[in-house]
Amino acid sequence: MTMTLPTELPADAPVIAPDVTLASLSEEVSSRVLMDRAPLWWWIGFSISSALLMVLIIQMGWLFIGGIGIWGVNIPVAWGLAISEYVWWIALASGGTIVSALFFLTRSPWRAATNRIAEIMLLSAAPCAGLMPIMHLGRPGLFYWLFPYSNVMGVWPQVRSPLWWDFICLLCYILMSIMYYYAGILPDLATVRDLAKSRFKQIFYGILALGWRGSSEQWRNQRIVYAIMSAIMAPMVISVHSVVGLDFAGGLTPGWHDTQFPPYFFFGAVISGTAVIIMLTILVRWGYSLQNVLTAYHLNAMAKVMLVGSLMLAYAYVWEAFGPLYGSDVAARTEFFNRIFGFTAPVFWSEKILTVVIPQLLWLPMVRRNQILLFLISAGIIVGMWQERFVFTTSSLEHNSIPSYWGVFFPTVWDWAALAGTIGLFLTVFFLFLRFAPIVSMAEVREIVEQERSK
Repeated sequence: MTMTLPTELPADAPVIAPDVTLASLSEEVSSRVLMDRAPLWWWIGFSISSALLMVLIIQMGWLFIGGIGIWGVNIPVAWGLAISEYVWWIALASGGTIVSALFFLTRSPWRAATNRIAEIMLLSAAPCAGLMPIMHLGRPGLFYWLFPYSNVMGVWPQVRSPLWWDFICLLCYILMSIMYYYAGILPDLATVRDLAKSRFKQIFYGILALGWRGSSEQWRNQRIVYAIMSAIMAPMVISVHSVVGLDFAGGLTPGWHDTQFPPYFFFGAVISGTAVIIMLTILVRWGYSLQNVLTAYHLNAMAKVMLVGSLMLAYAYVWEAFGPLYGSDVAARTEFFNRIFGFTAPVFWSEKILTVVIPQLLWLPMVRRNQILLFLISAGIIVGMWQERFVFTTSSLEHNSIPSYWGVFFPTVWDWAALAGTIGLFLTVFFLFLRFAPIVSMAEVREIVEQERSK
């Protein structure tokens, strides 16, 4: 297995390499799952992510003991990095659904080989997002109070609370995402089962495959279910991120009370989610030497999607500035000027450069075909989107409508530990999926192979 990372990608890359056959595809993808020992790079990455996960466990343990006072939250900034990162993580998860479900409905050919990476990214990021509001509750051991159940006192959750909106929305989203992923991977699990040599792996993947034999009736039912779930997931991802935007728009805080937040947040999900998928695709095709399956065609197509997301985000930024400048709300205008010229100004302008200015280089084919530049631009977008979440979450609370109530938020080491720890959780889950589940949808790529043959 050779591991090379050419800088320049071919300009006329096909959707699938000509030498890929149905048999070689199954063997090439399944062999990565069935290998007796994981490669060295996998162990290095898994060890680093596990160490970061331990940071999260330690941070949560101390948080349960000491309360959220160990963070930098104060009065008036009651929403700190935890809520900023909640929005950031849910955007990354939503981006995976956009690539997998939305582009399935458009029958985009590049989606067939990348949808599994997008779905695994979704399942890895969603738990990180779900942890943040729970940790921020103050009494996280009582998170189950968010469930709509009545106790002996007849107390129900406050349905007007954004916490309850997020809980219901995220719960439905995670459950649907798990079912959506499983419905799509069933045929691939059967392929791994049939190619497995050891009895244990045959039984293990046989149980997961639920008796899949590839009959015409099974294929018909699977296609129908998967198409219906894609049609449900596509609007669901829009509604999920719209609810997250309404968490802020529903308040009267200057800088938050804005009707454009639902689409604004969705635009951020498009660009940030696609950026993570590009980074993971580059690393997976390098680590597993899948250049014949994950071709330059896929990276070029996703780079164009990321460019569109950047343009949509730039449009939202224009209206974000137009509202306070054109309107008559003095508090909103004061907060906006503080955001761009005050304490958060360096972060504010940095995020605009990383998410809007630099991605315009993707108009150039030579940039889209350069894996290193594409990886760096994607990484910059991820950092910029985190900065954006941090700025609008904290700056609005720092400068609200009452000047005597103003304050400044300074994250503590435990705030940064929560961020590093959730990154570790994300990577740990992703590495486990990468080791034990097919990283490419063999069933869908086979259709591409057949279409290329028939031309």
